[in-house]
Amino acid sequence: MAKYFDVHPDNPQARTIGQAVALLRDGGLIAYPTDSCFALGCVLGNRDGLDRIRDIRHLDDRHHFTLVCRDFAQLGQLVQINNASFRAIRGATPGPYTFILPATKEVPRRLQHPKKKTVGVRIPQHPVAQALLAELGEPLVSSTLLLPGDEEPMTLGWEIKERLDHAIDAVIDSGEAGTEPSTVIDFSEGEPEILRRGAGDPSRFE
Repeated sequence: MAKYFDVHPDNPQARTIGQAVALLRDGGLIAYPTDSCFALGCVLGNRDGLDRIRDIRHLDDRHHFTLVCRDFAQLGQLVQINNASFRAIRGATPGPYTFILPATKEVPRRLQHPKKKTVGVRIPQHPVAQALLAELGEPLVSSTLLLPGDEEPMTLGWEIKERLDHAIDAVIDSGEAGTEPSTVIDFSEGEPEILRRGAGDPSRFE
């Protein structure tokens, strides 16, 4: 049965965030809010967590997970960024954007695109996501919480607990989340290519 953490949307309680992070460090899988929509997340080395996300969402081995980072310094350890990309990405973060970039050796091979050796990274603006990342001290491996057969991600924490009670370890609820996933921009070839139009305004990359 999943634990249910009700937190303040702007000033999440430190004790509750600590409990959620303890679950993550213990191999747990959580549902948490971001500045786009709810996401499923686990720590970087949690292979079982990745398998559970694939099982919940009916994903195949080719699915691109996203590494959700606290800040630009953390993001910079995971991906290679040239000067032009740096300015564009820095100007759009934190925010509801995911960037596809060449991965560094810090990223496990199973999280990289098998041919391109790229990975998706993002820095969310949501206070709860930021509090989790600050307490955890490392990126979260994440995927949009969009269930098979659903046209939009779930927006209510209690509904997520009801439907995924035995599939995940905790739900962090801070109120209704959005329904649009992040906008995805591919910078792997140098020039930005919009792969998905979502919550972030894509016009700055056109």
